[in-house]
Amino acid sequence: MAIIVYSKPMCVQCDATKRALTKQNLDFEVIDMSLDLEALEFVKSLGYVQAPVVMAGDQHWSGYRPDLIKQLVQAEAMVVNG
Repeated sequence: MAIIVYSKPMCVQCDATKRALTKQNLDFEVIDMSLDLEALEFVKSLGYVQAPVVMAGDQHWSGYRPDLIKQLVQAEAMVVNG
């Protein structure tokens, strides 16, 4: 499953999210919304006003959500273990 973190500079919750994903050995792409205005507009079109915004398959959320990161780990384990 592709994971994208829409982030911005100097964002504590963004950094915490990226650290948590890395700690769980989940691959993810980071898109800096301060440099990519199309990404910023996309995130706003989803109704989000807080960074980070995480897109993981059909699921998406904003803010630092360790509970949802844990669900991603469990979903990845189910895929790997069949």
